[in-house]
Amino acid sequence: MTTKITVETLVNAPVAKVWSAYTTPSDIKEWNTASDDWHTTQSTVDLRVGGIFSSRMEAKDGSFGFDFAGTYTKVVPQQLLEFSFGDRTASAEFIPGAHGVTVRVAFDAESENPVEQQQQGWQAILDHFAKYVQAKQ
Repeated sequence: MTTKITVETLVNAPVAKVWSAYTTPSDIKEWNTASDDWHTTQSTVDLRVGGIFSSRMEAKDGSFGFDFAGTYTKVVPQQLLEFSFGDRTASAEFIPGAHGVTVRVAFDAESENPVEQQQQGWQAILDHFAKYVQAKQ
């Protein structure tokens, strides 16, 4: 049984801006990092069912890098993205509310790292996303 991990953040911005920042490669390169010593150097998005996405994440000191890539399996504009990456799946929900948009990401845990570490990493990226979108307005 695969463990599902869920992280979420509240973004104080209209859902159209939140969706756009989450799915636009030039924006992704700005927010897709868990810490200040990493950055995303490349990003591609083919936003349709069966479309491929990819982000290249690298340590700023050049010591390590990896590609995070997958395939969209469901796209409901400004509401829901579902995707697969390797043998894992994930979803991102965009839920408008009185104080902004809750972005909730659920993903299959991998077995190499502790669940807490994975949750902290994905949460850090999502928190960085929220700060980026709110600062961009």
